[in-house]
Amino acid sequence: MVVPSSSPPLDLEVARGASTATHTVVSFHGRESTAHEDELAVEEPLEIRLAGHSLAVTMRTPGHDEELVAGFLFAERVIASRDDLDVIAHYAGPEDDPRIGNVINVLLRKPEPAVWKRLERNFFTSSACGLCGKATLDAIGLDLPPMEESLAIPLDAFYAFGPTLASAQATFERTGGLHAAGLFDPSGRLLILREDVGRHNAVDKVVGHMLQAGRLPLSRHILMVSGRTSFEIVQKALVARIPVVVSVSAPSSLAVQLALASGMTLVGFLRDGRLNVYTGQHRVAAS
Repeated sequence: MVVPSSSPPLDLEVARGASTATHTVVSFHGRESTAHEDELAVEEPLEIRLAGHSLAVTMRTPGHDEELVAGFLFAERVIASRDDLDVIAHYAGPEDDPRIGNVINVLLRKPEPAVWKRLERNFFTSSACGLCGKATLDAIGLDLPPMEESLAIPLDAFYAFGPTLASAQATFERTGGLHAAGLFDPSGRLLILREDVGRHNAVDKVVGHMLQAGRLPLSRHILMVSGRTSFEIVQKALVARIPVVVSVSAPSSLAVQLALASGMTLVGFLRDGRLNVYTGQHRVAAS
């Protein structure tokens, strides 16, 4: 057995704003071991401030932070379009301030009193659960109209989504530690992909990108996520008016309920030429 000459370092150095970091690991194959450098997906907190007031903290992978915040505010219906945003920028302070790169402040063009009333609750989100800090189920209720988009997507296009998403996950390929969200058109063309340690963060980055580009609503698009489909992912798709949500894994019961109530198409277990349609089968063109 090969014994490493020294122990792995205790401190993990992460460059400011980096999405990956290197770390010495010891790999075993049977009884043989080798020490080598491995790439890890970076997870760091991002504090979101509204006019200087702390609104939320989310654990995310650095990169496309402005998109993440724009998508988050849109999903929370703090903003309705990019025109509502005046400034969205990282906190600027002394170079040695540890908050540099991990705080974003947002100024709205016309902050309405109703916005502040909706934000009376203060919530903390983690990379695994975007709803963990919301006080009650009433806080996540929606009053959006059901989706009536008559989009029809060929079955072969569905089967192509998975390989296309996987081949575009550059950081996951190096780390194995990130989720992905991809936005497709009905022909199966990947328009944008974002990666993050949190599934909901990746979705916020995708929606935030399209919001900043002035391309909402997304009623002729398909959202695919690399993990399971939670209620919040379906909720974010509904707010962005995305009629079809696809995943390589299972949806939760609440995700299925919301998709049913909202007239959305929800597809799960999209793997190796097979899939399950949980709601909205009329948008799956099998012939």
